[in-house]
Amino acid sequence: MQNSSLPTVKSKGIYLLPNLLTTAGLFSGFYAVIASMNGRFEAAAIAIFVAMIFDGLDGRMARLTNTQSAFGAEYDSMADMVSFGMAPALIAYNWGLHDIGKIGWLAAFIYCAGAALRLARFNTQIGIADKRYFQGLASPAAAAIVAGSVWVGQDYGIAGKDVSWLFALITAVTGLLMVSNFRYASFKEIDWRGRVNFIVMLIVVAVFVVVSVDPALILCCLFYIYACSGPVMTFRHVDKLKVSDVIGDTELDDEPQTTQVNSESRDK
Repeated sequence: MQNSSLPTVKSKGIYLLPNLLTTAGLFSGFYAVIASMNGRFEAAAIAIFVAMIFDGLDGRMARLTNTQSAFGAEYDSMADMVSFGMAPALIAYNWGLHDIGKIGWLAAFIYCAGAALRLARFNTQIGIADKRYFQGLASPAAAAIVAGSVWVGQDYGIAGKDVSWLFALITAVTGLLMVSNFRYASFKEIDWRGRVNFIVMLIVVAVFVVVSVDPALILCCLFYIYACSGPVMTFRHVDKLKVSDVIGDTELDDEPQTTQVNSESRDK
């Protein structure tokens, strides 16, 4: 007869599948940096989009297999800083910002710092913020804007040095959008496991066909539109625009969320 008073032995180790996907995203971000250092900017930009795919899969796989963990959440956040913070900033600098000196690396730093602050704020708002919206531009979407711009430039033969000032402005503004208070749709209310009409699947197929015509241009345009949707959505939902609607502290509870585990649901 077993002694029921014996303490339960906790299993050690980490969950393989979700952390494997996180590692794949981290590798994609690291590869993007190496590719940009070697002048392979198109490959670097595509690697950022690949990292976005893995970032979207790891959290969903963790929830699907019930393998969420505090370790996975922290690991995912650090991997995101590399893939969507450092990597896009370095790609931007290597492609089109190094020719304008201090202004160039300052624009890249504003983006990098914005990504770090965005991820830190996201992690402290788990269980507090409205799940229907993101506060500020999500870091993967911001990375897609920078990487997409580089990808389009490479596809259309535009040299980075010819658009340095414009690209510096885009990079810096993207970084600031991440730390803004603009509301962006999170699409988390969509029931991905529910049934849909057959016409919906036809629309999905049509979207893939359209994107395949010119992936660089269409993906870049889609994320630019998404970036603009935040200010538009915010301005439409406030009666009188205040500074706090754009940037600054919000009225969210500042209690530390020590008991919450971020389910690796990143979409930051």
